[in-house]
Amino acid sequence: MPNVKLTLQYDGTDYNGWQIQPNGRTIQGELTRVLSILDQRHVTVYGAGRTDAGVHAEGQVANFTLQRDFDLRELRDGLNGNLDRDLRVLAAEIVPDSFHARASARLKEYRYRIWTADVVSPFVRRYVHHYRGQLELEQMRRAADHLIGEHDFRAFTVTASDVEGSVRTIERIEIVEEENSLAIYVAANGFLRYMVRAIAGTLIDVGRGRLSVAKVSQALSTLDRDQVGPTAPACGLTLLRVDY
Repeated sequence: MPNVKLTLQYDGTDYNGWQIQPNGRTIQGELTRVLSILDQRHVTVYGAGRTDAGVHAEGQVANFTLQRDFDLRELRDGLNGNLDRDLRVLAAEIVPDSFHARASARLKEYRYRIWTADVVSPFVRRYVHHYRGQLELEQMRRAADHLIGEHDFRAFTVTASDVEGSVRTIERIEIVEEENSLAIYVAANGFLRYMVRAIAGTLIDVGRGRLSVAKVSQALSTLDRDQVGPTAPACGLTLLRVDY
């Protein structure tokens, strides 16, 4: 049975995240539903990252095996024809049997957008966190520098986690000033649950002057969640890409 890789985009606003749940619409659940109809059997879908409820994706990756013989373009169109319009398959391709969307990933990049203008445009409101106050960019960048490299990020996740180990390596954090907004780009070899949103909330608090750069550095050594900022809202977060 061929191993198929999908590249996906979705607006996560109306989804309960990636992972299948007993109650609630999820990305994995919708893909499983449609693929199982097309392949006439239950299909198990694996994703590169378990995006949380309300989180979006421009470059999510999934894989699964197929029993029936499909033309890849017809498979893509068949999926899109049966999925809601807030979830799209951009491409489908055959990959080696050893490929796994999550285990084979070597780098993931997220973007967190903060809308800083007084009024949020209705065209972006679902994809940004609105903060109207002044933010000190240089202080935010100084704090971000402390997070780059290999660290134990236990202070930047939830207490209860189903992932073994909390050490991750952040390759890059970049804070870019855009028209009416700031974008925080974070690229790492992997992420803990809520990790990017906790980093974003922490950097916002640094930019507001509520949290010092030294406190951010201290949190990495104390592993104390109370030392850092709140978890920023899900709407501002987008999974941009996954590298293999």
